[in-house]
Amino acid sequence: MAYGLIALYLGIPHFRLHGKPLMLLDLPRREFTLFGTTFLPTDTLLLMLLGVSILLFIFLLTALFGRVWCGWGCPQTVWMEFVFRPLERLLEGGWAGSRQLDKQGKHFHPGRIIKYALYAVLAAVLANTFIAYFVGTEKLAHWVQQSPYDHPTPFVVMAVTTLLVFLDFTWFREQTCLVACPYGRWQSVLLDKSSLIVAYDVNRGEPRGKPKDAALVATGTTTGDCVDCNACVATCPTGIDIRDGLQMECIHCTQCADACDAVMARVDKPSGLIRYSSREILTGRARHIVRPRTIIYPAAFLLFFGGFLYALSHRPTADVTLLGEVGGTPFTVNADGTVTNQLRVKIANRTSGPRTYTVRIDDDPGATIIAPELPLTIPSGQNATTSVFIITPATAFKGGELHVEISVADGQHLEFERDWRLIGPSERAPTPGRKP
Repeated sequence: MAYGLIALYLGIPHFRLHGKPLMLLDLPRREFTLFGTTFLPTDTLLLMLLGVSILLFIFLLTALFGRVWCGWGCPQTVWMEFVFRPLERLLEGGWAGSRQLDKQGKHFHPGRIIKYALYAVLAAVLANTFIAYFVGTEKLAHWVQQSPYDHPTPFVVMAVTTLLVFLDFTWFREQTCLVACPYGRWQSVLLDKSSLIVAYDVNRGEPRGKPKDAALVATGTTTGDCVDCNACVATCPTGIDIRDGLQMECIHCTQCADACDAVMARVDKPSGLIRYSSREILTGRARHIVRPRTIIYPAAFLLFFGGFLYALSHRPTADVTLLGEVGGTPFTVNADGTVTNQLRVKIANRTSGPRTYTVRIDDDPGATIIAPELPLTIPSGQNATTSVFIITPATAFKGGELHVEISVADGQHLEFERDWRLIGPSERAPTPGRKP
């Protein structure tokens, strides 16, 4: 599963759906592509519904299965435990071997040099993959093929990201989970007595001790299954003792359970002294799957995610913005007595192909439109702004204004319709041919 996730995390920027990246968070252009669908900052409702849906799904997942994401799906975990640490065990003998090299002062041991060299290469791969999530694979490939002098800022970003990834997996490691990630602190409110956790069976394991411990034999005390070998503590990446109960530092990687099962096999004891369980089960009660939070979380998730899907399916295929004249006169009275208003129309094409747009006035046959750039063809995912001049008889204005209905269409269906207020002369009109 871990290696499949590694391949997925490396491949996501390269995958395409509907001609778009599977995921691209283009911050400079303020475009966010998820599963082939592009969202803009104006999609406030959609982004809010999607964000709340993801949060509720995390709440539900945690309530049912604990920190399963941390132990099984987080990129920090899968890369650390299935790529970087295996290399360390191979080249240095693992944590014990690394510590021994430090004690002997062998800081330039060949195995350590090779390890850091491989770590640097992996860090560069991960850094470029991470950057591809934000700039796209095409732009990243263009940068890679150029000299750093041609794009100094992206090169510095890549170099700094590579250094941070290198430091993360060589030095910071689990501190990322304990210090930087807030998820561990959430579990105190997301977990309950029925949630699955990595747990030590106190009833079975206590009192701890070797079966032939003289002090225990002398008192006639019968030991539990825990032989107090501390293998669970030695193998824990965050250095906690799972026998002390649920702790924030536990990332549910179950390495302690694997180590304990190996010891139990050697002493002819049943496995599962440390296992996935719940506090209800450990106290001898049945686990309750159906409970308030497992009802409220799914109901809220379905509500918000259903609203997201509905809003997404009814989202217009173009974003249209109308802008009045900025910095100039609001209108011009022409020599023939007509009045000209200038309007700027900004259109963003959300479809997967080019579209051609026209602008018209629906409810005022006396008004005409002059637009040098219409019809306006816009490629997929692009936006354009064009100027439109609306010529109206001066007699149509009442109190210096006139309301018209402006429509924008792409030849297939109506994209936009809005009431717009034109500015014109009042009852005392200015001299024709002059600007007011």
